[in-house]
Amino acid sequence: MGTEEKTVKNITDDNYSVPVSEEESTLSEEVDEVEDLEDKVEDLEDEVADLEDEVADLEGEVEDLEDEVADLEDEVADLEIEDLEEPQEEQEKPRPEGTEWYVIHSYSGYENKVQKNLLHRIESMGMQDKIFQIVVPTEEEVELRDGQRRIIERRVFPGYILVEMILDEDSWYVVRNTPGVTGFVGSGNSPTPLRPDEVDRILKRMDAEAPKIKISFKVGQKVRIVEGPFEDFMGTVDEIDLDRTRVRVLVNFFGRETPIELDFLQVERA
Repeated sequence: MGTEEKTVKNITDDNYSVPVSEEESTLSEEVDEVEDLEDKVEDLEDEVADLEDEVADLEGEVEDLEDEVADLEDEVADLEIEDLEEPQEEQEKPRPEGTEWYVIHSYSGYENKVQKNLLHRIESMGMQDKIFQIVVPTEEEVELRDGQRRIIERRVFPGYILVEMILDEDSWYVVRNTPGVTGFVGSGNSPTPLRPDEVDRILKRMDAEAPKIKISFKVGQKVRIVEGPFEDFMGTVDEIDLDRTRVRVLVNFFGRETPIELDFLQVERA
């Protein structure tokens, strides 16, 4: 009995420890290192996700700034063009016989710059008696962005400019060799003049009093309500009223579609 009691005491003694081999010790250390590396990887993934969010925000800010810069450039070009244009009284004088409207090509986005270049050439080369007006067809448009209405000027025919002129070799040379002009509209080397009714239609479109509304949705598309008592509800566009800037949306309530009339600013394309 005395021997058995001594054996039990030795096994349960606080100082007793089971021998651990060198391989087991090394494996345990490697497991700890792997766990540490996994934690670091998770931290890095979180940092990358945060950076991606910041980049997305910056890209949105850059897009907004680019839009603002484009608008400012257009405003500056318009002001410069106004300084170069003849007084309105002179423009309203009867045109000489043979005066017609022609269309010239330019690179899209450079229409105002080409207009400015051509006005400079007309003045410097004394062609005021043969080239009378240069018009970039535009119209005002109401753009809905970030819950706000903003009036922008949109080019009706991107890449095209109208020129009122008497066409001969000299005037053709001045227009055709203006920086940014890639050619006249017409067959071969013979520019084709616009019909008077075509010119009237374009100019009247530019003089329209009420700007057009630019919206991102159309009938039949899914939209999300972003404002009002039905905020975050999804629906389908049933009718669009451009004159009143209102849209009728069909929203599903308890399995039944219910029409709701909303302002354009209260919905966005889903």
